[in-house]
Amino acid sequence: MAVVTPAQLLLAIAEHEPLDKTCDALGIDRDTALRLLNGAALALRKEAPARAPAAVDKPRSKPPPADKPRAKPPPHPPNPAIKAEPAGRLLVFSDGAARGNPGPSGAGSVITDATGRTVLARLGRFLGHQTNNVAEYQGLLLGLRHAHELGARDIEVRADSQLMIRQLGGQYAVKHAGLKPLHAEALRLLRGFEKFSLRHIPREENGLADEMSNRAIDEEM
Repeated sequence: MAVVTPAQLLLAIAEHEPLDKTCDALGIDRDTALRLLNGAALALRKEAPARAPAAVDKPRSKPPPADKPRAKPPPHPPNPAIKAEPAGRLLVFSDGAARGNPGPSGAGSVITDATGRTVLARLGRFLGHQTNNVAEYQGLLLGLRHAHELGARDIEVRADSQLMIRQLGGQYAVKHAGLKPLHAEALRLLRGFEKFSLRHIPREENGLADEMSNRAIDEEM
């Protein structure tokens, strides 16, 4: 019978598995192979503890000393007051409606950006029993007050009431007693802007403000 070491037996098993085929390849019987395997197993068991790597303690991060004060961040200067960005130039479309003149009336105003394409506010107010001219002025006052709230610096008033536009521009005198306080208030508000202009427009170009003045009557806004 051939002389075989445990190492050779293990290599042969790896190459010729199963065990019977390995024994034939090495020229040994099955009992001899089992005996060698048992001996190899015992030898490996004895060597295992010696080969096991020693446990290594991982270094722990040291906590900061309890008595070491932490550095305080430098104080921040107080935040300055943030002012709302002014709206700049705006267009104020105004109108008034009185059904019966005098009769049920409403004031309307629409504020847009400088291009006239972006609507910023739609305003309406029911006035009760009034004349058309009173409603026209009330529509303007509604728009001017809201333009101030939006922070406008420069406005252009657009209205289809030629009488109101020319009275505000100084071309026409204000004779009706009921319009004088409204005229004075409109001038006061206009002069509160850095710049303003007045423009008379045809009724068909003032549709949005006209719609709001009539809505104010219908819905009693």
